[in-house]
Amino acid sequence: MKNSVQLLLVIISLSLMSCGNGKIEKDIKMYTSTWDEIINNAKIDLINSNNFTEDITLVASPENIVGIDGFKAYYQNFITGFSEVNFTVVDVLGQNDKIVKHWTFKGKHTGDFFGIPATGNSVDVEGVTIAKIKDGKIAQEQDFMDNLAFMSQLGIDPLLNPNNVITIRKLYNDFASGDIPAVGAAMDENMIWNEAENFPFANGNPYKGFEAVLEGVFSRIMEDWEYWNLTDMSFHEMTNDKILVTGRYNAKYKKNAATMNLQMAHLWTLKDGKIINFQQFADTKGIADTMAK
Repeated sequence: MKNSVQLLLVIISLSLMSCGNGKIEKDIKMYTSTWDEIINNAKIDLINSNNFTEDITLVASPENIVGIDGFKAYYQNFITGFSEVNFTVVDVLGQNDKIVKHWTFKGKHTGDFFGIPATGNSVDVEGVTIAKIKDGKIAQEQDFMDNLAFMSQLGIDPLLNPNNVITIRKLYNDFASGDIPAVGAAMDENMIWNEAENFPFANGNPYKGFEAVLEGVFSRIMEDWEYWNLTDMSFHEMTNDKILVTGRYNAKYKKNAATMNLQMAHLWTLKDGKIINFQQFADTKGIADTMAK
């Protein structure tokens, strides 16, 4: 309901804005044609320094997205996530350095969208974007839309927070690519981390804060194991801002070259987009047997 009210108020503001000078008309033409090419024709490379300022900012929650690379990566999700796209600007008006557009977006969810696997569902949503223009380039954007309706059309329970599973999927991707600072950025400074009882690294439970986890868990994995991969992962959204991840550990122990392929589960708890608690569940006997071979 809150999103719907915001959307209505912003749409009403369209009628209060004036297009009375040549500069704003030129900005509007550049703005609408750029987004038409980006979304309808999948020309994501138009998100560049010719059309956007270097510090282009997407006002978002829990934190803003700043810079061309981040902005481009964000909208790449719409290009890869949807086919049969039809993005239409219903109305657009401007005043001074601001532009407001009322738009509709239709598409079929056939690809990964912010970590959400393809559902095959069709979406038909509308929204409003407020943009700021600086020296003929797009400098800031803020979108208003009914996110509950959007997620419902994707088949996602609107009572759950889809951003949570997106955060956790990204964390695993960052870990796999070795981007440890990005992993740490997802965690609250007071996060509590617990390894499974009898797990080799459980002697530090509970770990408090990312630095403790980095020293007591991640560095020891890299020191003791030739590789430690997570495979066959499934992500399960739960109530109370919890995400359950199930899968398998596929690893090789350095000292004896023994390998293992064992079940695991991770339970994450988030608050305001940050991880505040982690609990591991694992086949600790299987891991101990691997290390003892």
